[in-house]
Amino acid sequence: MAVFDHFDFLAPIYERFIPPREPQALRALIGLPVEGALLDAGGGTGRVAQFMNGHANPIVVADLSRKMLAEAQQKEGLRPVFAPAETLPFPDGCFARIIMVDALHHVCDQQHTAHEVWRVLRPGGRIVIEEPDFRTFGVKLLALAEKLALMRSRFLAPPQIAALFTHPTAQATIKADGFNAWVVVEKAIPS
Repeated sequence: MAVFDHFDFLAPIYERFIPPREPQALRALIGLPVEGALLDAGGGTGRVAQFMNGHANPIVVADLSRKMLAEAQQKEGLRPVFAPAETLPFPDGCFARIIMVDALHHVCDQQHTAHEVWRVLRPGGRIVIEEPDFRTFGVKLLALAEKLALMRSRFLAPPQIAALFTHPTAQATIKADGFNAWVVVEKAIPS
């Protein structure tokens, strides 16, 4: 069973088991409000993107699960787009901000995903990737559980995520708190 089949099955009840969290910390990390568009790559039901409404415009949720996107469609201000993170159907440099929350470990090709989100980020823009911190024992157990559930999850430690962004204008920083880590990548404006 492919990973998006798991998420199609979970879509109607997903937010009951993984409820939205308080968005202030993520909004601060991503640098909102901002003039311009925000992409939630692998954003599923829009459980995170819904809290960015009014802080960026438009807010696009890209995901590979049509049923998750149907849930996102019901949230005000979100524009769901069916697309894998590895091949985003957007022009270069069209997003001011990009978030990817608890999704990088689910994509097929993490390096290509990093390349794609970098490609669609405008100069002066910022990406925040939030992932369970694989350096912690609890997340290692989570990774094992997802393997047993036949998900294709591949967790990376935060320094490995930061290393995916190799462009000379990429400036990555890592923040960690408990089981979560955030990799913040800024795209410098060329001089």
